[in-house]
Amino acid sequence: MSSPEEFQPSNVAYLYKELADFIAGQVQRGDLKPGTRLPPEREFADMYGVSIGTARRATRELRERGLVTTLPIKGSFIAETQGE
Repeated sequence: MSSPEEFQPSNVAYLYKELADFIAGQVQRGDLKPGTRLPPEREFADMYGVSIGTARRATRELRERGLVTTLPIKGSFIAETQGE
């Protein structure tokens, strides 16, 4: 994953959407490849300086966009097929 310092949220949009957009951008640029495991929620939140709830909501947003697949107990992964 890219450096958390690159994540620069604004005060205009919901923070979870900005984080989801940031991760989606990494996927589109190829920085995050299909099958890459996202960090656990607590670590994900700490990396980007957000609450666990925000990290969880960002992951849900990515899942709704078809960019992430979550497997119980195993974690969340970048989807093999994007946006379908």
